[in-house]
Amino acid sequence: MLIVDRIEDGFAVIETDDGHIEVSRSSLADDVKEGDAVLFENGMYRKDIETTEKRRQEILKLQNSLWD
Repeated sequence: MLIVDRIEDGFAVIETDDGHIEVSRSSLADDVKEGDAVLFENGMYRKDIETTEKRRQEILKLQNSLWD
């Protein structure tokens, strides 16, 4: 799984299963932001909408469980 950790100074740091990689911001689709899951296709990183939403829901569930 590839997750965008941060975007700064024209670069993005993407967490991988084996560590992280740094890529040029221009290699990300325009709608990609920090925290998004991405897929690498045709030389570009595009947002994996389904995985990103699933992760967001899991994180919200964990956050809400802290207050139970």
